[in-house]
Amino acid sequence: MYHSNKARGHDPVVTVDALTFSYGIGQVLHGITFALERGEVVGLLGPNGAGKSTTIKVLTGILPPKGGTVRVAGYSMPTEAVEAKKRIGYVPEEAALFESLTGQEFLELMGRLQEVPEEILQSRIGRFLEQFELAKVRSRRLDGYSKGMRQKVLLSAALLHNPDVVMLDEPLSGLDVNAGFMVRDLVAALAAEGKTILYSSHVLDMVERVCDRALIIHEGRLIADGSLESLKASTQRGSLEDVFRQLTHAEETVSGVSEIIESLRS
Repeated sequence: MYHSNKARGHDPVVTVDALTFSYGIGQVLHGITFALERGEVVGLLGPNGAGKSTTIKVLTGILPPKGGTVRVAGYSMPTEAVEAKKRIGYVPEEAALFESLTGQEFLELMGRLQEVPEEILQSRIGRFLEQFELAKVRSRRLDGYSKGMRQKVLLSAALLHNPDVVMLDEPLSGLDVNAGFMVRDLVAALAAEGKTILYSSHVLDMVERVCDRALIIHEGRLIADGSLESLKASTQRGSLEDVFRQLTHAEETVSGVSEIIESLRS
């Protein structure tokens, strides 16, 4: 496995040791080990089906690990999941929202479940809706929101309780360019505030802009862990995309593209 020699702190915010997970008889994760430090922005990368979303679901307490240990903000998963979840903000790749609620009502529900004091909650909701350009539709039911608007609501809900750890699974899904820029700047600002960010995405150029470090999962195994510069140096590649292509054998897709084009010509 490619890895960085960067020294880690003594008390990581997230620790994952020999994590395994299975759906039925099919093993999805094979002994994954890594740690995340305070104020770090770490990209979680891999092809479709590699195990990225499963890893995040275990870290957020949605799925129990089959084997190994997971600790988030000092709490073990899944035995102390309730306490850990109070310190986690999670934006899923796809979420089923309570569509009969308005945007305002949904955020109030999420904040109250996290026991955010009412005065603080209302202030934060107002500010988030304003900055995400949702203030004018705060009283509209969520079933009338576009995909991008729903994503902004999910981002807001994940931050209402001021979590220590923020886990983002394809956070730019459905967002326009300007909103994407805002998310990029927001991730950097959250890290500067000491938040630990795990950022899973297929948008590698965005990962390269916002992340300090990358974890690459392939076929349920962690095949690389290091700073972006160290991974580029180890693989002698000039960009994160080229590193990813080499380590996950995605370079083979070039021949596949040629075959498709050739078939169109014939």
